[in-house]
Parts: sequence; C-alpha cells; structure tokens
Amino acid sequence: MSEIFLPQELIRKKRDGVSLSDTEIGYMVQGITDGSLTDAQLGAFAMAIFKCGMTMDERVNLTRHMMNSGETLSWDKFNLDGPVVDKHSTGGVGDKISLMLAPIVASCGGYVPMISGRGLGHTGGTLDKLESIPGYDGAPNNSVFQSLVKTVGCAIIGQTSNLAPADQRFYATRDVTATVESIDLITASILSKKLASGLDALVMDIKTGNGAFAANYKMAQELAQSIANVSSNSGVPTSCLITDMDQVLGRSVGNAIEVIECIDFLKEPHNADQRLLELTLELSAYMLQLSGLEPDLDSARSKSKMALESGKAASIFEKMISELGGPTDIIENPEKHLKPMPLICPIESKSSGYISGVDAREIGVSMIYLKAGRTKSSDPIDHGVGLSEIVGKGQWVSKGEPLALAHCRNQDQLDFLQSKIPSFIQMDEIKPKLTSVVKEVFSSNKDLN
Repeated sequence: MSEIFLPQELIRKKRDGVSLSDTEIGYMVQGITDGSLTDAQLGAFAMAIFKCGMTMDERVNLTRHMMNSGETLSWDKFNLDGPVVDKHSTGGVGDKISLMLAPIVASCGGYVPMISGRGLGHTGGTLDKLESIPGYDGAPNNSVFQSLVKTVGCAIIGQTSNLAPADQRFYATRDVTATVESIDLITASILSKKLASGLDALVMDIKTGNGAFAANYKMAQELAQSIANVSSNSGVPTSCLITDMDQVLGRSVGNAIEVIECIDFLKEPHNADQRLLELTLELSAYMLQLSGLEPDLDSARSKSKMALESGKAASIFEKMISELGGPTDIIENPEKHLKPMPLICPIESKSSGYISGVDAREIGVSMIYLKAGRTKSSDPIDHGVGLSEIVGKGQWVSKGEPLALAHCRNQDQLDFLQSKIPSFIQMDEIKPKLTSVVKEVFSSNKDLN
C-alpha cells in the first residue's frame, strides 16, 4: 500500500527544519506539476525552504524530481560522435557569450543543446537577442531541435512548456512570494532544466558584481558550490566559474546591437573586447576539458582559439541561424538584416580621466526603460534600441569624447540616454588596477573558506 501524504504536514515538517525524504519531495513536486498543490501551499512550501534550507540529499532529490516532471531529452538514437555539453549563465548586462560559445564548442567536436531564457529584470535574454534576427525561430519542437544539434553541432532555443514544468510554476510562485533568493531553490531551478537536456557535462558562469543577480560574492560562492555538488551528484560533471559583472560585458548592450558585436567577434576576434574574448575562450576550454574532448585546459584553450580564428565557428553560427529560419548570409551581410536605428549619436563625457567604475545594473535598467528589456514577461521589446562602443574600466577618456554610442528611434530616447549614462560611469585621475574576469572556479566537494 502506497504512503499517504498531506501537503500541510510536509510543509509543517520543512517549516520545523526536518528533512524530507525522497518520496515526500517527489509527492510535493507531483503536486506542483498537476496542480493538486494549491498556490497557497506552494508559497508556504517555498517559504519553509527559504527559511530552513535543505540538505544536499534534499537538493539532489528536488532537482531530480523537477527534472523528471516533464519530458527529458535522450540522445541515444542520434549516435552522436561526441559529448553533449552546455553552459548556463546566471545573467549579466551585455552577456552575449552563448552566441559565440556554442559554435566554438561545436567546432571542436561537442554537441551543444542550449535552452535559453528571455530577459527579465535588468539583464538581457539570449533568446531576445537571437529573435532580433528576422525569421529566427526559437521554439522548434524537440525532434527538430535534437536533429539540428546533430547536424549543425549546436542550437539555441527557448524553454518549452514540456521541459521541467514543475520549475515554471515553482519559479512563478517564488517570484511573488519573496523566495527567489534561496540557494536551494535556485540550484534546483537551474539544474532541473539543464539536466533534462541529457547532458554529459555542464559549465556554469555565475556572475557577481553590481550588474549581477548574485551581487554579493559570498552568495556567488555558495551558489557555485551548491550547483557543482548537486549536478555532479546527479551524474553530470560540472564546473562553476565565478566571473566579474562590475561592468558591461563586451562593448554593447541591447539586442540587435549585441548580435552585431557577436558577428564581428566571430569574423574578427583580434578586434574583440578583451574581457569578452577571455571569458568566451575560458568557458569553452572548461566545456572541452570537462566533457573529455581535450585532456587538459591548456590544450582546450588552444583548440578553442583555433576554432574561432579559423572561421569555423562563424560558419557554424551562420548555419545554426539559417537552419532555424534566419537568413543564410547573416555573417557576411549583417547590416542587410539588422537595420540601423534612425539616430546613432555619441554620449559625450563631461570630464577627463580613467574609467574607474561602471554601474552595469543601472545601464541595464535604462535599457528596460527604453523597451529593450521587460518589466513583465508579456511585454513586447524593441530589438533595435541599445548602446555600442561602451567604455570599460581602465580606459582613458577626454572631456567631450564618447562614453558610448546611443542607438535610438527618436530624440526623446537620445535625450534620456545622454542625461543618464554619464552618471553611471565613474572617472578618476589614477588608472585603476584591473583584475581577471574569472575570479574563482568551483567543482564538486571543494571546501569553502
């Protein structure tokens, strides 16, 4: 005879700090998925976890049950000749790395089924950027998606309703019950979606700094360790890189503007922003090493750099775009498909000095104000609005020189950016000390100080 559970009794146990069994967690996840757990009960369950936390076993079990709440992808019948590997970022301002990273790793023999989100809050979404390309379909069915990964080597799409549906309802509840900032629940949310993709290895990019979700460094460390441990204990080797988000990543913010920067990056990597180049190649190296494509990080870095500089990654990017409904010549003729905005004007510096600080979060918020991002998930966005040629830390700028180029539809938008952006950039007479974009790397069972 099967066990009989009452939701309120399991909520009570968790509220009182008692660990839940695998079966009990499975029951709660089933209730989240089929609706038998009410919104009030789900909110109370989320708050109980938020206040009392979960053991490592509980985190692993919650992640596994949420992963299995819908479809999971299997690659067995596709007879792939390389590992299935992915990267996930916690999000940042100007974070466009997925668009270059997936083709680079595919060029090196990996298969990258990247399921990405839309922007919500001050960070941009990978899918929004790609949908600025005319015709791009980010919502193919699973069969088409998997076939594309096999033939092209990578595909970047949005989450389907059949993948980890428990997470979709759980996250929506957490969003309105002040329980988002839970390491336990963030871990299960991220990994339930990623592990449902049938991965052989996973690399996490956990952002920290003023433009990141995990602005507090200790929180970033705790999240990195949790994800590394839970994912590895679920059978998927995982490395988590904590990376800098105290300034815009790359030189642009927006949607179409960032796609253009990615195309330029793939075509002429020697001209790319150095922080963007460094992090892209480092994430690629970890993906190649962790998935077994390369024996060590040094050889993985060399192979990644070769794939980029040879133009092979650019060709794969273009093929991915065309196979998902976009143009066939996006690399050679980006301006034909990504039309420039009516107004492209400099935002001039009001003083001279070295750039010592950039408030990435406020820059991201300004983009939302101009509809390049969303305040709620149903909002339409303007793919064309954005900033390019944004200055970075350590750069000298003279009074009257541009801090960025504004890409706007009208004078009101331009006036807004010209009044706001200079206040988000700090300057100093002394050149600041620059640090590496990668701050720390975590794998499973590393002790925190």
